[in-house]
Amino acid sequence: MPFAHVTGWGMYVPEPVLTNDDIAKMVETSDEWIRDRTGIRERHIAREHEFPSTLGVEAAIKALQVANLAPTDLDLIICTSSSPEYIFPATACIIQDQIGATKAGAFDLQAACTGFIFATNMAAQAIRSGSIKNALVIGTEVLSRFVNWKDRNTCILFGDGAGAFVLQASDKPGGVLSAVMHSDGSGADSLTLLGGGTHYPASEATIHEGKHFVQMDGKEVFRFATRVMGRAVIETLEQVHMTTNDIQWIIPHQANYRIIETAAKYLKMPLDKFVINVDRYGNTSTASIPIATVESIQKGQLKTGDKAVFVGFGGGLTWGAMVIEWTGPIAAKKNVHPEQYRQFARLRSLIRRAIRFIEGLFSRRTL
Repeated sequence: MPFAHVTGWGMYVPEPVLTNDDIAKMVETSDEWIRDRTGIRERHIAREHEFPSTLGVEAAIKALQVANLAPTDLDLIICTSSSPEYIFPATACIIQDQIGATKAGAFDLQAACTGFIFATNMAAQAIRSGSIKNALVIGTEVLSRFVNWKDRNTCILFGDGAGAFVLQASDKPGGVLSAVMHSDGSGADSLTLLGGGTHYPASEATIHEGKHFVQMDGKEVFRFATRVMGRAVIETLEQVHMTTNDIQWIIPHQANYRIIETAAKYLKMPLDKFVINVDRYGNTSTASIPIATVESIQKGQLKTGDKAVFVGFGGGLTWGAMVIEWTGPIAAKKNVHPEQYRQFARLRSLIRRAIRFIEGLFSRRTL
């Protein structure tokens, strides 16, 4: 049975930065109040021309560059987002077309902030089954479009960004070692975005009632998160007969510094074993774990041979964790340039549309 290794990683965040002082000009709050309750100092906000696919493409190309893998070699793309571009088509399909991944199947996975763990596990399982060899997992968010900037309880929390992993099959032991995924729909109303689905289709009433904004019971989510994060870490470690003494890093979902701090106390681990960057990005939902991972590599924290645990929680309610042995890129015979495939992807897309148009003309004549 092949092993599923993370061989490439990339992140992208929009340039505009929104500080706590900026938010204090919009709602009754302060930098001190926000930092004390969340640990957040600033967050990145997408510009008008940036969307989940825009951010996701940038992160994906960077991950493919690290893996030295051509987009045409991808078999599967899973995109996870709490702020998808559309209900359908899938954001994954838009990214697939824009990077030139001509043979990859692509779909979206919705598990709120836990989505990246769920999606990485799904990709790893597909690789271990032998059905595919190369997969791309993307977490991408433009949550700022769903934030009520008059609600100080939610507008202080969220930021925009994207992160991506390339997973590849290898006979060498390592990579994704274990994973746990959990859900509890009885808490579904604790963290919601109600408008736009079939229950509350967009209307004048849903807009007036604010159903297209993120709504959250902050105290309930905090209690839930602090209860499940530590347990999920222990559970996934037990699957591979490991303890916290066997791992070098824990990379948690970056939602709130106090939640991470509570998890560290539960696990009886020092905070310096946790990768934390929530202060500079806020809660980027599905993108937070890959963004934190990329930064930990850039800072020389996460190294080849290290064992790390990803752990997250989110709306649904969902939560999960994963143990990974970090191995890095697989040696390749030649260098590829994934960004070049992107340059021809638009032309290819136009050609395929033209072919479908011509086929449509012929089929109508036949009928």
